[in-house]
Amino acid sequence: MLAPMRAPTIVLLGLCSALVVGIACGDPDEGDESSPDYAGEACVAPDECYDEVAPGDLRGDPICLDRVEGGYCTHSCQTDADCCAVEGECRSDFPQVCAPFESTGMMMCFLSCEAADIDGAAPEGFCQEEAHPAFGCRSTGGGSANRKVCVP
Repeated sequence: MLAPMRAPTIVLLGLCSALVVGIACGDPDEGDESSPDYAGEACVAPDECYDEVAPGDLRGDPICLDRVEGGYCTHSCQTDADCCAVEGECRSDFPQVCAPFESTGMMMCFLSCEAADIDGAAPEGFCQEEAHPAFGCRSTGGGSANRKVCVP
């Protein structure tokens, strides 16, 4: 039988969790943007996303995806062509795909780690080296339209 946790252990675990969240999510005010592009940046609300793009210019509504720890800036889309479609939307040439996320049923832009987009690199290493050290490659979990994307 496991012994119950003591208060100092709980405090230590809480501090470690806060540190991990801070590393994974970054703090845009601290200069750690958590992503090479606006897609994937940490957020709390949609109005924090795509701040260099004029409202209404994106090919879809900005979204702060709260199903990803720390938030994940993205926007709605219909096809891959809707991602990085307007000037200022993307800061890099990082590949992006339009995919459904989990059970939301909504199509959104994500940083891609699909084999065709990463030139033979290992997906996990690609996300950690190219997107953010705390990002990993996973399926969007959106049914038959699943895509492989980099998320915290």
